[in-house]
Amino acid sequence: MHRFDTVTSLRQHLNSLRSTQKVGLVPTMGALHEGHITLIEKARQENDLVVSSVFVNPVQFNNPDDLARYPRTLEEDSRKLEAAGCDVLFAPSVEEMYPAPPALRLNFGELETVMEGAFRPGHFNGVGIVVAKLFNIVQPDRAYFGQKDLQQVAVIRRLIRDLSFPVELIRCPTVREDDGLAMSSRNRNLTTDERRQATTLFQALTLGRELLAEGYDVAQVKAAMAGFFADKPAFRLEYVEIVNADTLQTASEVLAPGQTAICLAAHLGNVRLIDNLVF
Repeated sequence: MHRFDTVTSLRQHLNSLRSTQKVGLVPTMGALHEGHITLIEKARQENDLVVSSVFVNPVQFNNPDDLARYPRTLEEDSRKLEAAGCDVLFAPSVEEMYPAPPALRLNFGELETVMEGAFRPGHFNGVGIVVAKLFNIVQPDRAYFGQKDLQQVAVIRRLIRDLSFPVELIRCPTVREDDGLAMSSRNRNLTTDERRQATTLFQALTLGRELLAEGYDVAQVKAAMAGFFADKPAFRLEYVEIVNADTLQTASEVLAPGQTAICLAAHLGNVRLIDNLVF
């Protein structure tokens, strides 16, 4: 596996190969887990060359403490990527990616007014900027993202469409622990007791899915899921939403198969967790 930390060196390497090889990109912020590895493996199956980035993007954090706590494990990540079949690792510094603070501002319209957009103002501007930069630097044929960050996938779909990036977006299923907890780099920050309690998110989502399948209406299901957290004081629930899985706009009823998403976010101790199920 080749490793680069500058845009120039990465571009030179890729330009020498691009004419004959399809390129798959897996952007990450590091602290890799099995969910990331499945993205690498999927990219490996579908492309000649797999590029992964490890970069904790400061522009997408609106909470300095959250940025400071985000785990950074580059050497461990590098070993995992190489073992999974990654060909190229791009691990730039903040100064390399942002020689000056970006003045550009991206607005994703209604996607910024709901769920993560409502609770993390400016977050998707930062996501859009860094992904656009990676698309420009790497020029991949395909890009791979996990369904756990469903709203992020919708934002990137909008980015690709509105800016005419010649990139195919591949949304990959959420990878879960045996007890249902969605794999996330932030899980490393949970205490042992918090890790045990964190399965509550998947339990709430499962309850919502079962109630929808039984014919309860959306308002009843959201109320039941919120009530599920009422006797769990360790959690601070931010939102429970039932939405169109593509537009992320509120759904008033169950949509066609695969089009209804049940989404939630909650704080557990100092860790903010999100998860979803597509119904």
